[in-house]
Amino acid sequence: MTDLLSPAEVIPHRPPFLFLDEVTHLDAGERATGRWTLTGDEDFFVGHFPGRPTLPGVLMVEAVAQLGAYVVLSDPRFATKLPLFGGVDSARFRRQAGPGDTLELSIELGRMSSRAGKGSGQVTVDGKVACQADLLFVLVDA
Repeated sequence: MTDLLSPAEVIPHRPPFLFLDEVTHLDAGERATGRWTLTGDEDFFVGHFPGRPTLPGVLMVEAVAQLGAYVVLSDPRFATKLPLFGGVDSARFRRQAGPGDTLELSIELGRMSSRAGKGSGQVTVDGKVACQADLLFVLVDA
C-alpha cells in the first residue's frame, strides 16, 4: 500500500461539510477505512442538543458516503466523475456519538457501472457499531 492522499486531495467536500479526517486503508474502487474525530466545536452540536451534544445520525451516513466517494474517485475509471447520493437503504443507528468520539468508518463497494454504484458502510465508536447503511451512488460529470 502506498501513502494515502488526504481526503481534501481526492473528494470535493470542504469544511464545514468535510466529515472525513483521514483514510487509513484503501483498495481503490473496492473498499476503504477511515476516521472522523469529533472535537465538540462542530456547529451542529450547538443545537443538537443543548446540554447533550449528539451527532445527528444522518451525518454518520454522510461520513460513510464521503469515504465511499474517496474509494470511487481513487479508481482511475471514475476519477473525472462526481459521485452523488442516489439513495440510502437499510440505515440503522445503534449508538450515539458525541464530542471527543472517534468514528471508525468503513465501506465496501458493490457493483459499479459508468453511471452508478452501490456500497455498504459501517461506523463504529469504541469498537461498537453506531451506524450501518447501504448507499447508492450516482455518477455525474465533474
